[in-house]
Amino acid sequence: MNIINDALKTVTGMFSGLWPEPESRPRLVDGRLRPCPTTPNCVCSEHGAVEPIVFQGMLADEALERLHRIIDEMGGVVQGDDGDYLWSTFTVPVFGFVDDVEFRLDREAGVIHVRSASRLGFSDLGVNRGRVEELRGRFRSSA
Repeated sequence: MNIINDALKTVTGMFSGLWPEPESRPRLVDGRLRPCPTTPNCVCSEHGAVEPIVFQGMLADEALERLHRIIDEMGGVVQGDDGDYLWSTFTVPVFGFVDDVEFRLDREAGVIHVRSASRLGFSDLGVNRGRVEELRGRFRSSA
């Protein structure tokens, strides 16, 4: 199995120059999550592709603590936390691609907006949408 993984990583590395450059460090633009590019490897709740995570009925700080725990349980790594903005990364098994997953807490609306995007490639075969759905489901069920 290690030989297959090594071969896949080698082939992926050889062709990585054919993919577009990854976006710059994730960030907010005008206080909101960035819109997704036109490629189908990104979803963002602030721009209608997926629903945000609802945390009404709990304190915002409790919601952020829960979100940190869920990211960790799902194998993600928090890269930055600026209070109401959180940036994490998830590594896709087998190929080792890194996806950026960002969160923006909207205290007034009682929601956490989420953006999940592949750094490389064109299509993600639904991985980012599935990740957001899993995050939302875990958040809801861990109440």
